[in-house]
Amino acid sequence: MQGGSTVVFDLDGTLADTSADLLASANACFRAMGAGDLLDNGDRLTAFHGGRAMLRLGFARMGRAGDAAEVDGWYPRLLEAYAGAIAVHTRLYPGAVEAVEALRRGGHAVAICTNKPEGLAEALMRALGARELFAALVGADTLPVRKPDPAPYVLAVERAGGVVARSMILGDTETDLLTARAVGVPGVLVAFGPEGAGIARLKPDALLDRYEDLPDLAARLLG
Repeated sequence: MQGGSTVVFDLDGTLADTSADLLASANACFRAMGAGDLLDNGDRLTAFHGGRAMLRLGFARMGRAGDAAEVDGWYPRLLEAYAGAIAVHTRLYPGAVEAVEALRRGGHAVAICTNKPEGLAEALMRALGARELFAALVGADTLPVRKPDPAPYVLAVERAGGVVARSMILGDTETDLLTARAVGVPGVLVAFGPEGAGIARLKPDALLDRYEDLPDLAARLLG
């Protein structure tokens, strides 16, 4: 596989719908503050922007917006709550496993590059029974920097045995597309993530409507 093409996946909102468990971890913090549940399914997009984004939204709804120190103070509590219930509602998107297996059969290396902390990402992928499908996993704290800095992406490709010039990223947010632009590789966004088809506004190199189409798309973009 050395020198072959590589498909790098984001995790939250791309490989798996993690929103319900993420929102539950934030609500656990708000309940501990005595505020009750402040987030619901309508806040899925915020959930995919991370724990601090959820805390900021909750604080805003409590009339306490802008307190960065308080957000940072509660963030470890949120991670603890999330780690204790990481795969209660989370599911891989339909066809994801089959698409990854097809990519591997086609000679592509596959890796994960996520802004979820590495330990949580590893635990989640193991809980979902899919960690062994991926040659590498790089998380938010694997390096001192995270996406859209190109370094985590480059590390994911190299750990998977690929070369950056023959790789692509599949994601669901502007962060993933900015990563692709920073590295100089194709950036594909899923149309079944939190924004749905509206993600086309970011003008990715391609949109993925369903995982069944990924092997052909990768072959077209990577050769």
